[in-house]
Amino acid sequence: MAAPNRGRRPAGAQGKPGRTLVLILIAMVALTGGMFATGDTTPRLGIDLAGGTTITLKAKAEPGKESAVNETNMNTAVGIIERRVNGLGVSEAEVQTQGREHIIVNIPKGTDSEQAREQVGTTAQLFFRPVLTVAAGGTSPEPAPSASKESATDGKKDDKADKDAKSEESASASASPTAQGRAVTDALKAPAADPTASASGSPKSSESPKAEGSPAPNASGDAEMSALEKQFTALNCQDEKARAALGDSTRPEKTAIACGKNSAGQWEKYILGPAEVDGKDVDDAKGQLDQQRGMWIVTMDFTSSGAKKFQKITSKLSQQQSPQNQFAIVLDGEVMSAPQVNQTLSANAEISGDFNQDSAQNLGNMLSYGALPLTFSEESVTTVSAALGGEQLLAGLIAGAIGLVLVVIYLVVYYRGLAMIAILSLLVSAALTYSLMALLGPAIGFALNLPAVCGAIVAIGITADSFIVYFERVRDEIREGRTLRPAVERAWPRARRTILVSDFVSFLAAAVLFVVTVGKVQGFAFTLGLTTLLDVVVVFFFTKPLMTLAARTKFFSSGRPWSGLDPKRLGAKPPLRRSRRTTVVPTDPKEA
Repeated sequence: MAAPNRGRRPAGAQGKPGRTLVLILIAMVALTGGMFATGDTTPRLGIDLAGGTTITLKAKAEPGKESAVNETNMNTAVGIIERRVNGLGVSEAEVQTQGREHIIVNIPKGTDSEQAREQVGTTAQLFFRPVLTVAAGGTSPEPAPSASKESATDGKKDDKADKDAKSEESASASASPTAQGRAVTDALKAPAADPTASASGSPKSSESPKAEGSPAPNASGDAEMSALEKQFTALNCQDEKARAALGDSTRPEKTAIACGKNSAGQWEKYILGPAEVDGKDVDDAKGQLDQQRGMWIVTMDFTSSGAKKFQKITSKLSQQQSPQNQFAIVLDGEVMSAPQVNQTLSANAEISGDFNQDSAQNLGNMLSYGALPLTFSEESVTTVSAALGGEQLLAGLIAGAIGLVLVVIYLVVYYRGLAMIAILSLLVSAALTYSLMALLGPAIGFALNLPAVCGAIVAIGITADSFIVYFERVRDEIREGRTLRPAVERAWPRARRTILVSDFVSFLAAAVLFVVTVGKVQGFAFTLGLTTLLDVVVVFFFTKPLMTLAARTKFFSSGRPWSGLDPKRLGAKPPLRRSRRTTVVPTDPKEA
């Protein structure tokens, strides 16, 4: 007769559950230590909980242009908008696409929302246009209000240029209204149009040399000039609708009208020539403090092709009289700055004037990050105050606490002593979830929003469901007449398969939801997937070892009524006994 295999354990048996518990406790201590070491002891909160501003932008392709609303252009726009917002010093802004033609910008509290909207909302392309004439922003061609103009230089200290700029500014400011009115007509009818020539400098094929003083026979051109002059005279830049209409109609290849504020904060209106340089020609720009002069300036660096274009246009502008020696920096149809040019500039330029820190840095950001491949319209702006966010967070926490209390009550009433194992497992799962959320904030930018809180609440039920599956398998084994210790080990393989299949389905649903959705819904999917993975870890490395140790205690193994494993209450069958074969051993050798 073969000897029994004494070293073989029943299926699912776990020889040293204490070691497994020690491993998960070490992991918890490591995560908690990492959380305190990095200083991120609380999860980052999303806009809807912490407060902030959410801006929704809609992309649109302009007719006649090569730009199209596609994935490449949208991703490029996201990168530029993100850099522009981060230029404000916002380190936790979120910029992401939503669907095919929308971009969502989330800006946390503590940021000037109006300044952020200015940076995000000014999403059209950036152009440098020569100024033909400028007047006050009212409905009559009055002279522009006296305000110190910015000037563009090559960065060298040129006192003579500064004096010339001041004298030109004074001359412009002292011009009479009648002279300003004539300047509109003269600027539009200037035959040479040096400042408005194309970048190549060659005349259009439809143009031909005319005798000096001969009138232009192009009647449609004269009519267009007359209409532009009337529009300029009637324009009131203080009217927001009038300014918006200008932004929609401005074409870079045509003479245009635009509005802008001077350094005194007063509106001015401009007639601008065709764009000579666009934002793509700017390599870098930034606002910085000139220590020697004690003033804020904006420095610009151009690309190689942009430097050639800029050199050509500034060479022409430097030979003109004010205001036609100015070039306007136009963003989204609005003149952001119109510095004077007193010398030829090329790869590097400097804009100086009545800048403060904010205005210099804002202009630097717009110059550096202004060239977007698409035009965007601001579809919606939602601002959540910190107080409202706190109320929503409190409501979410209350909902989670109510759900947890109901689960605990159910476990205590139905499973009694086993509820202690379930509650300890829930606490371990909560500790792991909290520490991971706190660490994932600075690591991958995870922010806990209201849908993510909902995902965590749903995870309470998923985790409790795994415990219930295991407990019921153990109870089934006890009903079959087995004692607790073998019942715990025999129930585990069956419960393990069910738990893995259930968690796999939940994780697959969370993964699909995360891939096909954007925005806040992704927070729900991410939290659900994370807690599902942690459920597997907790059940395998905490609940099962703890259940094995509990089966060795007298309280559970004796089947007391409050243990939740009372055989009588469960309707257990009589204990299973192995059938033994009776062998008669003869005592008489003759009988053998």
